[in-house]
Amino acid sequence: MLTKAQVEAARQRALEYFEKASIVLTDEEKANIEVADFGLGDLENTGLQLVTYVNTDRYCAKEMVLFPGQTCPEHRHPDRGGARGKQETFRCRYGEVYLNVAGPETKDRVSRPPQGDEEYYTVFHEIRLLPGEQYTLEPNALHWFQAGPNGAVVSEFSSTSDDESDIFTDPRIRRIPQVEE
Repeated sequence: MLTKAQVEAARQRALEYFEKASIVLTDEEKANIEVADFGLGDLENTGLQLVTYVNTDRYCAKEMVLFPGQTCPEHRHPDRGGARGKQETFRCRYGEVYLNVAGPETKDRVSRPPQGDEEYYTVFHEIRLLPGEQYTLEPNALHWFQAGPNGAVVSEFSSTSDDESDIFTDPRIRRIPQVEE
């Protein structure tokens, strides 16, 4: 569980990355940056900071900040209620991000699961994205991603996002952040 002070510190730090990527946010967006530690209480290693611009029944657009070495844990977006799972395109805006998907394991991978959590990571085909590069994930594709040494800012364009239905390989994960009062 995160404290209010941890959330505010992460928001302020995320704003520095948005500035590096020349991404302009409104005051309301700045105040509503979501800080997710996935319930593990180790934000520096496993976490994500994000802004959702729009999320309708047809499409979604988000900006995500990952601090240096920070990892969004392995998960997939399943079919739900008869609708196909989320299809998403990641576009790197700043830094570098290492996206891991199913396929042959990449020799000399740069990305590594957070120490102590290795058992919860199963796909190791690494795709390196630099600013201006993008990759599209099909629905239900198992994936995880990690920022390089300078952090990363990534735009996500997708079909409808329903974070509550994401399925994580690690059963300890809680996608919706909990903040102490």
